[in-house]
Amino acid sequence: MTLVLNLELENKVAVITGASDGLGRAAAERLAEEGVKLAICARRKDYLEKTAKAIAERTGAEIFAQAADVTVAADVDDFVDKTIARFGGVDILLNNAGTSAAAPFEAVDDALWQADFDLKLMAAVRMCRRVLPSMKQRGGGCIVNITTIGGKAPEPKRLPTSVTRAAGINLTKALAGEYAADNIRVNTICIGKVKSAQWERRARDGNVAALYAKQGASIPLGRMGEAEEFADLVAFLVSRRAAYITGTAINFDGGLSSVV
Repeated sequence: MTLVLNLELENKVAVITGASDGLGRAAAERLAEEGVKLAICARRKDYLEKTAKAIAERTGAEIFAQAADVTVAADVDDFVDKTIARFGGVDILLNNAGTSAAAPFEAVDDALWQADFDLKLMAAVRMCRRVLPSMKQRGGGCIVNITTIGGKAPEPKRLPTSVTRAAGINLTKALAGEYAADNIRVNTICIGKVKSAQWERRARDGNVAALYAKQGASIPLGRMGEAEEFADLVAFLVSRRAAYITGTAINFDGGLSSVV
C-alpha cells in the first residue's frame, strides 16, 4: 500500500516572485501539483507567460501571471491588488526574486549596495506588507523568504549579498514573532549551491555538467542540490504538516555551511 503525505494545500493561493525559471519555477510547479492557485511574477513578460502556460497545461492549475519588477513599489502594489481581486486573498508568499552579487568590499559602490537592498530586502518587505492583511483576514498564512547560507556565515568578497541576505534572515525572525498570534508562519530557506540557470550561465564552453561536478566536489553530500528538492521543501513548509514550524532558517546546502 502506498502512503501519501497529504499536504492539505488544495485551493490555497500562493504568490511567488521570480517565478519564470529556476527555483521559483520549480516551486510553482510543485505547488501547482498540490492544487494550489498561483500568482506568479517576474520581469520578463514573454518568458513568464510561457512558464505559466507550461505549468497550467501540465498540472491544470489556475495561474495568474504578471510581469513585475519587485524593486518598484507600484509594481508590487498592482500585482498583489490584481491577485487578491482574482483569487479573493493570499495564503502563501514565496519571496524568491534575487540574483547573486559577490564582490570585494572596495569594489561595491553605493549604487550596487542600494540595488541589492532594493531587490533582496525591500522587495520582500513590500510583498510581506501587502499580503499580511489578507492572510490575517483568512485566518492565517505562510511566508517563505529565500536567503543564503552566506547570510549566516559570510565569506570574504561576497558583498553585498551576504549583508542583504543576513537582513532577510533577521526580517524572517522578526515577522515570525510578530504575526504568530495571527497564525501566520514565517520561515527562510538559506540556499547553498543549487542547480539553476544562474549557475548554467557561468559554465565555460557550455559544459554545465563539468561545472556542477566541480562545485559538487566541495559539498559534504558530494553534489549540488536539485531545484525539485528545493520545491519539495517549500511545499512542506507552507503545508499543514509544518504547522508548528516558524521563525526558522533552514540550510538547504548539502551540509556546506559551517553553521547550523
